[in-house]
Amino acid sequence: MRKLIGFALMFGMFSLAAFAQENAPKAEFFGGYQYTRFDGGLNANGWDTALTGNLNRWLGVTGDFSGAYKTQNGVSFNNYTYTFGPVVSLRQNRTFTPFAHFLAGGFHSSASFAGASGSGNGFAMMFGGGVDVTATRHIGIRALQFDWLSLHANGNSDNNNMRISTGLLIRY
Repeated sequence: MRKLIGFALMFGMFSLAAFAQENAPKAEFFGGYQYTRFDGGLNANGWDTALTGNLNRWLGVTGDFSGAYKTQNGVSFNNYTYTFGPVVSLRQNRTFTPFAHFLAGGFHSSASFAGASGSGNGFAMMFGGGVDVTATRHIGIRALQFDWLSLHANGNSDNNNMRISTGLLIRY
């Protein structure tokens, strides 16, 4: 009886491992465009890139890096984020993969005007998700990614920010 239970457990573990790898790439690299709306009405354009390592079919770990830029009335503004966290993907359909993530890390902002400049660092947090569309086995398109972005620095919180991204997805 012990051998039967042991065999059943081993068979179950191998079956789960095989199931976990089905339709799940080991790694995904995203690069594309982002539009960010900051609290106070500042709209910025820039880039967004992310690297995701998938632990199984539905759970992965993401590192997301982005830059947003705006020049308005002679003031140049730059914001960079670097965040990390879990991503949950629903891989029920080979064509569309919806996902959700919670990312936390930091940001660096700077502004300059007429030769004077200032910068600051703080805590960044994002909650959001999107939909990836498969083009080929190794290439996809991030049709839409929407993130709520919260920035905290020097005792101040800026919670009414949002980011929309789209671009190319490479799967390994």
